[in-house]
Amino acid sequence: MNVGSLIARHAQYRPDHTAVVFENQRLSYLEFNQRVNRLANALLDLGVRKGEKVATILPNCLELLASYWAIIKIGAVIVPLSQLLRGKGLLNLLCDSDTSTVITDACFASELTSIKSELKNISPDRYISIDDAAGFQSYGAITEGAGSEELPKIEIRDEDPFNIIYSSGTTGLPKGIVHTHYIRAMYCTLFASSYRMTPESVVIHAGSIVFNGAFVLLMPAFYLGSTYVLLKHFDPETFIAAIEREGVTHGIMVPSQIIAMLNSPAFSPERLRSMEAICSVGAPLHREHKEKLTQMLPGCFYELYGLTEGFITILDKNDYAAKPNSVGVPIPFSEMRIINNMGSEAAVGEVGEIVGYSPALMPGYYKQPELTAQTVVDGWLHTGDLGYVDEDGFLYLVDRKKDLIISGGVNVFPKDIEEIIVQHPAVREVAVFGVPSEKWGETPLAAVILHRPGEITEEKLCKWINERVDGKHQRVQSVVFMQDFPRSTAGKTLKREMREPYWAGRGVRI
Repeated sequence: MNVGSLIARHAQYRPDHTAVVFENQRLSYLEFNQRVNRLANALLDLGVRKGEKVATILPNCLELLASYWAIIKIGAVIVPLSQLLRGKGLLNLLCDSDTSTVITDACFASELTSIKSELKNISPDRYISIDDAAGFQSYGAITEGAGSEELPKIEIRDEDPFNIIYSSGTTGLPKGIVHTHYIRAMYCTLFASSYRMTPESVVIHAGSIVFNGAFVLLMPAFYLGSTYVLLKHFDPETFIAAIEREGVTHGIMVPSQIIAMLNSPAFSPERLRSMEAICSVGAPLHREHKEKLTQMLPGCFYELYGLTEGFITILDKNDYAAKPNSVGVPIPFSEMRIINNMGSEAAVGEVGEIVGYSPALMPGYYKQPELTAQTVVDGWLHTGDLGYVDEDGFLYLVDRKKDLIISGGVNVFPKDIEEIIVQHPAVREVAVFGVPSEKWGETPLAAVILHRPGEITEEKLCKWINERVDGKHQRVQSVVFMQDFPRSTAGKTLKREMREPYWAGRGVRI
């Protein structure tokens, strides 16, 4: 089951169908497959073999997309890394993954040059740059000299690794999550059916495709032979214009992108009339924003809850009206349990840890069997997230376990407070987290982004919130205004980066 064979299949049976759109470039499946083959043959010529790890450190571009498919065609393993990595963090991941080849660009080349002497697994001719960079192989030169014909058949088994994707990691070394060709084939089929995709679908992606969430639509798009519109980065005006121009039907977005799109002066339902599915991933989208989106674009909203490790639920667009606060039900061939503090299965409506199994479940963390055994117990993934199910079996995410605030011995869920704060007309985005308190141990603090600076003071908003929350333990200690939140490559809000200065005792005001 070599998932890389999909591109060649479409090149044979629908060669003229548009495969990829990136900036002013449009490639048919025949043209894209030829590009993929040239790189795959070039990698073989360099000596890259099945099972070797190839790291990509690139922004969104055609070369990155082609690299993904070329690497898996030859049975090598993709290690997608962010260009935000630097120094020791970059060195750790390249060494931990046993990377033997790197594909990057001139902007990042100096970062690699500074640590080359410590990267013992990478020989000098295995550094490739998509543009001119001293001391690096030229991507253009090696692919121009390679053939575009199909590769010799390379046997791939279901269990062969497809990629190693690293978690963001709050402390220590991030965890390398392994996905196999079988798992990615499940992404192809299960997400295609879940989001009602067809070969005529047009998919857009503007977030970094280093983020595992990108594969939720990337895999089914290329499985079906759909058209994939890749943007270099997200900005709401460019995003909206691309949807209108290309007749986009499906898009996957993190909450901050949805909020930015809805608040853009360029936004109108008419411009997005082609959309059939807007899939929210990465973090809960607050009810206020869900309501606005479904009012403006009815029948489009899906919400995905899931872990890269391999448990996923989806709220279908047709279930939203009846279950607006739910994150849906497990994907097919999956099972879910809610485990309470006693280790027993929770009753309907009782909050506990979400535990699940799916056909997308990772075989493990790369080279970390003990950590794998702690996370996957008897085949069940322990998510560390808190939730409950209703009488129909729909899952409700209460909060991330790591974000739980224990104030005066009472469990306080930041999401409950955020749902209230976001209802204030001056508030664009909010993140609530716990900070130290001499009286309560910890207490909630609200970081807020306003629609327009100066609309309200921190003190007045704090008073407004505390008049509406449920009980004294939910009252926020204070409100702080920010221009933006720290975010991951995927666009997720990083509460830990806002929280850490308070717990480190440095008295830093955010």
